[in-house]
Amino acid sequence: MKLFQHLRQPILTHRKRLTSSIGVGLLRNVVSRRGFCASSDNSELKDLMEYMNSLKNYEKSGVPKDAGTDSEDGFDLGRMRRLLELLGNPHSKFKAVHIAGTKGKGSTAAFLSSILRAEGHSVGCYTSPHIQTIRERISLGRFGEPVSAKALRSLFHRIKKILDRAMEVENGRMSHFEVLTAMAFTLFAQEDVGIAVIEAGLGGARDATNVICSSGLATSVITTIGEEHLAALGGSLESIATAKSGIIKHGCPVVLGGPFLPHIEHILRDKAFLMSSPVVLASDAGNRSKINGISMLNGRPFQSCDIVIRVERDFKLFIELLDVKLYMLGTHQLQNAVTATCAALCLRNLGWRISDECIRTGLQQTHLLGRSQFLTPKEAQAIGLSGATILLDGAHTKESARALMETIKMTFPEVGLTLVVAMASDKDHLGFARECLSGGHVDGVVLTEASIAGSKYRTTAASLLRNCWIQASKELGIDVLHDEKSEHQDLSVDQLICLSKLGNKPILAAEASFQASLNTANQILRGRTGDRLGIVVITGSLHVVSLVLATLHHHG
Repeated sequence: MKLFQHLRQPILTHRKRLTSSIGVGLLRNVVSRRGFCASSDNSELKDLMEYMNSLKNYEKSGVPKDAGTDSEDGFDLGRMRRLLELLGNPHSKFKAVHIAGTKGKGSTAAFLSSILRAEGHSVGCYTSPHIQTIRERISLGRFGEPVSAKALRSLFHRIKKILDRAMEVENGRMSHFEVLTAMAFTLFAQEDVGIAVIEAGLGGARDATNVICSSGLATSVITTIGEEHLAALGGSLESIATAKSGIIKHGCPVVLGGPFLPHIEHILRDKAFLMSSPVVLASDAGNRSKINGISMLNGRPFQSCDIVIRVERDFKLFIELLDVKLYMLGTHQLQNAVTATCAALCLRNLGWRISDECIRTGLQQTHLLGRSQFLTPKEAQAIGLSGATILLDGAHTKESARALMETIKMTFPEVGLTLVVAMASDKDHLGFARECLSGGHVDGVVLTEASIAGSKYRTTAASLLRNCWIQASKELGIDVLHDEKSEHQDLSVDQLICLSKLGNKPILAAEASFQASLNTANQILRGRTGDRLGIVVITGSLHVVSLVLATLHHHG
């Protein structure tokens, strides 16, 4: 229980110790991570946002079938190249690390960017999606701050006529992601970044970011291969691997995260062989990484890790980092850290200045909104969950659900757990539910709804999610209490809680309103845990995480 007593201490009361222990960079991240003001952005970026909202946005509408494949239905990279040519081919003016993969892209990009900045490099980083403001997707310089509204607004007005011309040439087909990607590349060239870390949006081969040619690519990275966006990427794990391998370029090293199924790794290695690209496997048996344990520092849990990389094939890479403090929790985040470390070592082999100590510092300073993010006691109180430990995590696939549950089990082994879940319509709801229910004892699950990219179009109704969780519980042989059962239809949440105590059964509830879902989670938490400490995990989508952070901003 000492772990939770420490966890309740406010983070920002320890500024001096935090600075001396883990560096100014992390302090900047901790202090500024909830410092965005979406309403201010809406005012400052009014013209840009109106323009962007007029474009086709696949995050809102969903990605069409086969959009990421080399077919007649695939995204048109020629359109992206023509737009960049009108802008002076900004992507040819900097070196890039290109990152694709089903899971772990954003975290790996964050780790690698942090490593490069720790060494003093000026870094451009482009990721998606954003949580609070579109500015999060583009960061610049040596401190990793999101691009300013002023810089984004200035760029938009400067290139607006070019965008209009491109829209005319392309018969109005330019998409939201294409235009934003072009703007990011233009900013990177304008700011003369030393290197850009670029996360692919969908797939790899046909993604708008895949205009980087071999002369501009320093290293490519493929983190994992899973079944997300299955229909858009050809319908099979093999077709997804083929799409992701499209970022491998002639003669440029590729880091494979993994671990991969043998035949999937074979597909990736075959593509690398055809492109004469050296391969570094981050999950190779010769590499050794482990979590030594969970500790607390200044009110935040971290995992102490050992990372030892020893690569002999293709590239010769070596590093030994013991007792690295990772604030991104879980074995999956350790794997992402290892993948980023391998990418950094590849860059060092290519002549980039990157010391072992700066790799350590960069890993320790990495933080991402909505990934393993703990709220302070004051923030928990602001959303009506006073006294609870609140974890925000944007997990939304069965793989990420499994990783989340493993992380919770490792970090909070003896705690009552309540989940608040909202998901997009194109996710594997049943698979997600199975992993959560089988991953450890859950006191309660509250299914709710969140707009996806500002639209209800891809939102899954809470009632439909509940049906999936009921089905998953039946498949797993877990008896859950819910008001869909005829004998429970007239019972209130309080009555269900009393009933659940008799058999220690999980409670399942559905609330269309997000605020109502928090109230219900609070009832379950208080009713089930009593004086015991409990944890509420808000998950299923980065968009439901965004709702929490928006609520905090409103109260703050």
